[in-house]
Amino acid sequence: MPIASNLGFPRIGPDRELKRALEAYWAGRSTADDLAAAARDIRRTNWQLQADAGIEHVPSNDFSLDDHVLDTAVMLGAIPRRFAHRAGLSNLDRYFAMARGLADGASSIPAMEMTKWFDTNYHYIVPEFEPAQDFHLASTKPIDEFLEAKALGITTRPVILGPVSFLLLGRMCGTSAGPLTLLDSVLPVYEQMLELLAGAGAEWVQLDEPCLVLDLPRETLRAYQAAYERLGDAGPRVLVATYFGDLGANLPTALGLPVAALHLDLVRGPGQLSAALERAPRNLVLSLGVVDGRNVWRADLDATLGLLTRATHALGPHRVMVAPSCSLLHVPVDLDNETALDADVRRWLAFGTQKLHEVATLSAALQHGPDTMPDAITDALADARAALAQRRASPRAHDAAVQERQRAVSEDMFRRTPYRARSTQQERALKLPQLPTTTIGSFPQTAELRRARAAARAGHMAPSDYDAFLRSQIEDAIRFQEEVGLDVLVHGEFERNDMVEYFAERLAGFVVTQRGWVQSYGSRCVKPPIIYGDISRGGAMTTTWTAFAQSLTSRPVKGMLTGPVTMLQWSFVRDDQPRDETCRQLALAIRDETADLEAAGIRIIQIDEPAIREGLPLKTEDRHEYLEWSVNAFRLASSGVRDETQVHTHMCYSAFDDIIDAVARMDADVLSIETSRSDMTLLDTFARVSYPNGIGPGVYDVHSPAVPVAAEIEKHLNKALTVLTPDQLWVNPDCGLKTRRWEEVRPSMSAIVQAAAHVRQSLQPTI
Repeated sequence: MPIASNLGFPRIGPDRELKRALEAYWAGRSTADDLAAAARDIRRTNWQLQADAGIEHVPSNDFSLDDHVLDTAVMLGAIPRRFAHRAGLSNLDRYFAMARGLADGASSIPAMEMTKWFDTNYHYIVPEFEPAQDFHLASTKPIDEFLEAKALGITTRPVILGPVSFLLLGRMCGTSAGPLTLLDSVLPVYEQMLELLAGAGAEWVQLDEPCLVLDLPRETLRAYQAAYERLGDAGPRVLVATYFGDLGANLPTALGLPVAALHLDLVRGPGQLSAALERAPRNLVLSLGVVDGRNVWRADLDATLGLLTRATHALGPHRVMVAPSCSLLHVPVDLDNETALDADVRRWLAFGTQKLHEVATLSAALQHGPDTMPDAITDALADARAALAQRRASPRAHDAAVQERQRAVSEDMFRRTPYRARSTQQERALKLPQLPTTTIGSFPQTAELRRARAAARAGHMAPSDYDAFLRSQIEDAIRFQEEVGLDVLVHGEFERNDMVEYFAERLAGFVVTQRGWVQSYGSRCVKPPIIYGDISRGGAMTTTWTAFAQSLTSRPVKGMLTGPVTMLQWSFVRDDQPRDETCRQLALAIRDETADLEAAGIRIIQIDEPAIREGLPLKTEDRHEYLEWSVNAFRLASSGVRDETQVHTHMCYSAFDDIIDAVARMDADVLSIETSRSDMTLLDTFARVSYPNGIGPGVYDVHSPAVPVAAEIEKHLNKALTVLTPDQLWVNPDCGLKTRRWEEVRPSMSAIVQAAAHVRQSLQPTI
C-alpha cells in the first residue's frame, strides 16, 4: 500500500532547545555529556512524534549539532589540515571549530566557508577538498542514530547527503580540477557505510541528491550513473531524494538510476509527474513530494489526493510513497505552539507537525479509497476543504488602495541620476575620508536588552521606561563609535528583534508568530513572519530612533532598512498571487520609509538585500525574469531620495558570478559584501566587470568568535586594493554584530579603525 514518508524534521526542538544547549556548551556552562543528552532528547521526541502521526518511513541522521553537509564531511574524513593538525581539540570541539572558527589569540583558525543551501535561507558549511583527498569512514553517526531509534522501537530510514551532491557542493583547494574527480575515492566509503547500515538492520536508506535539479553537464549525469551503479545494491534499498525543483532534462538520468526509489518535488516541479509516470521503470518506487516543505499554508488535500490517485492507478499503490516536497527543516515545528496567532490566519496554516498529519491523511485516504474511508480521514479532508474555502473568500487578503498604487507605478520611479554625478554631490555633503569605516548595522543584543524587551512585551515595563532604556543603549553605542573612531555610525538596532520581523510587525498584510522558529545556521534561528495579504505601511517605522541617534553626533548615522526582496525571501509568502507582485508592494512601503528618513535629516540610508542571490532560481532559464523584477523592486525602494543622499545595500554569503550584472543594475552607491571567509576571492568577480560604485568587502568574520587583529584586517584591505580603487573601498565587518558580545565587538572595531588608518597613511604620496 502507499507509504507515508518524511524526508527530514526540524532539529532545533519546539522551543529551540538545541540552541540553548549549544550556547551553554560554547560558553562553558555545560559539558559535552550535557549537550549529547539534550540532542538525544530532541531526536527521541522527533522520532516519536513522527511515528505517532502515522509516518511509516521516519528519517534518522537528519539531526545535526550544526549542519548536515559538515556532518557528511566529518563522516568521510574530509577535515581540512588546519583543523586536523590542531592538537588538543576533542572531536566535538574540532567539529565546532570547523563551523565557527577557533578564537585562540595569534593562533586562531578561520572557519570553513558558509553559504546558502540552494535557494533557501539555510546556510551550509562548504566542504574543502585537496587533489589527493583521503576519504575514510571517520564517523558512524548514521549508524549510531539508526540504532538509537531502533532501541526505542522505531525502525528509521537513515538520511545521508549523496556522494555526487556532496562533492558538487564543496570546493577544491590548490587545483583547477573539479571535485567530481574525487568520486572514485569517496564511493568506497559510502559503500562501507551502506553495508554497515544493512548489518544494523536498516531496510531503506535515503541518499539526498538535490543537485539533480540543477542544470548539469553530461559528465555530471554520467557521474550519477556511475555512482549509483555501485551504491544501488551496496546495502539497504536506496531512495534517491531530489527536491527544490523540477528535474527537467535530468529526469531520464534520475529515473534510470539502479535504485529502489526516487523522490520528486511536485510542489516546486508539478509538471514532471506525467513524464515520470510514463517513463518510470517497472520496479521503481516513486516518492511524491506533495505537501509543501518550504511554506506554511495548508495543502489542498482534495486536489493532492486526485494527483496521488492518478499516480497509484499508473504505478500500483505499492510503488507510491506520499511525502513532503523536501525536508521539513525549513518550516516551524508545531502550529499548536501559536496560542496568540490571529484565529483566521491560523486556520489556514500547517507547520511541520501538521504537515506530517497531512501526509498521513493522504496516505490513509489512498489506502482506503472513497468507499471505505474512515470517518477520521473524511473529517480531516472536510476540515482542510473548509479552511481553504474560507481563505479564498476572505476579504482580508485584498486592499484596493494597495493594488491601485501598484498599477500607478511609473518608469521614472525606478531611476536615479547616474552614479558619477550623484557621487560627487555625496562627497561634498558627507566629507568622508578615503577608506571610510562603518559597521553593517546591528550591535550586540545582550541578555539585558532581551530581558527588557520581553518585560516590555509582557507589560512588566512601562513604555516610557522601555523607551528610556533604548535611548540609553543608543547613546552608549554612539559614544562608543565616536570614541573608537568610526566614520559612519549606526544606531545599533536595539529596538529590533529581527531585521524582517521588526518591519513585519509594522506593516499591514503580515502576521508574526510566537515560536515559529526555523534554523538559519548553527544555533542561529529566525522566526519568519507570514505574508497573508496586500502590504502597506501605516506610518514611519524607523525614523524616531535613527533621528535620535543622529541628534547625538555630528557624524553621519545610517538609516537601516531591510530591502523588499529580503523581506519576501525571509517570510512565508502568500501563494495566491505572483511573488513579484508581493515584492513590489514591499518596495513601495520601503520607498515611503526612505522618504521619511531623508526628511528627518538622515544622509545615508542602507537598504539590506542579503537574500537577493538566495532567491535566484536554480534553473538558468528562469533567472532573467527573477532578476528583472527583483532588481526593479530594489530600485523602486531606493530611488525616491535626492542625489546627495547616499544609498547603501548589504549582501552576505553569496556567490556573485551569476548575478554581477544584476548587482550593478541595482545601482546602490555603496555595496557591502561578505568576503572574509573566502579571503577576498569574491572580489575577483567585481574586478572582471569593473564594478564602478563603492564596495565594502567584509574584513572579518562576525560569525566566528575569533577577534581579528589590525594586521589581519590590513592584509585583507591591501588585497582588496589590488582589485578596487581607494575611492571605492569602504571598511566594515562582513555582517551585523547582533550575535556577538561587546567584549568581542570593542577590540574588533578598534582593529578595523586602526587598520584603515594605517592603510590610508600608506596611500598618501611621499614627499
